[in-house]
Order: sequence, then C-alpha cells, then structure tokens
Amino acid sequence: MGLQAKNKVNPAFSMSSMTDIIFLLLIFFMLTSSFITPSGLQVNLPSSETSDIVMQEVTVSVTKDLRYSVNDRVVSRDQIKAELTGLLADKKGQVVLHIDKEVPVEYLVEIGGIAAGLEANVSIATKPY
Repeated sequence: MGLQAKNKVNPAFSMSSMTDIIFLLLIFFMLTSSFITPSGLQVNLPSSETSDIVMQEVTVSVTKDLRYSVNDRVVSRDQIKAELTGLLADKKGQVVLHIDKEVPVEYLVEIGGIAAGLEANVSIATKPY
C-alpha cells in the first residue's frame, strides 16, 4: 500500500525574493532621505502650484527673524559668502534656498546672487498647495 504523501514540500529556501525586497527598500530609503528638509532652522515655506524636488547639495535657510544657516550650520549674514565659497569650490553645485515667506525679497536676491556668482544652480524651496 502506498501511503506516502503525493505532494512533498521542498525544504530548500530561495533567497532571490528576499534580495529583491532588500534592494527595493534600499532604493526607497536612499531617495526619501535626500528629500528631507533641513532641521537646523524651522522655515515656513511659501506655496506654489508646481513644486519640483531637487537633490540638495547645499541648503541655505533664512527664518523670519533673519537667522541664517548653511547646511544646518547656523552662520551670520556676513559668513554666508565664505561658507558657500568653501562648499562650492571647484565644482558647479546645486543650492536650494529655504526662505521663510515673511522674509523680504531683498534677502532672497542677495543670497541667490552670491550663489549664482559662484556658478551654482539656484532653486527656491516651496511647498505645494
């Protein structure tokens, strides 16, 4: 009498699906970590209809009480040019401006002019409607 089971379970474990999941998680965390806004100074960003997300190399933040930070490092207004020069030396970088919506435009133009003078691509961070 053949009382053996007809369907045998294969005890081998395939790792191919596990590596696919790990690879997808790695890509997800790498992409989302580059979209995180700086935590040095809290800035209330203005709204816009189109809000493109760019890779942030250098971040300049200005709060409504005119406190400045470059890459989460609090600096004075006079130190911004020196900081950007050091960070963008010998390369054409991307500078993202996180300017509070209550800051007068002259400060935005000043910092954008410094970054553009260093041949950096300048973009302004906004939040979508």
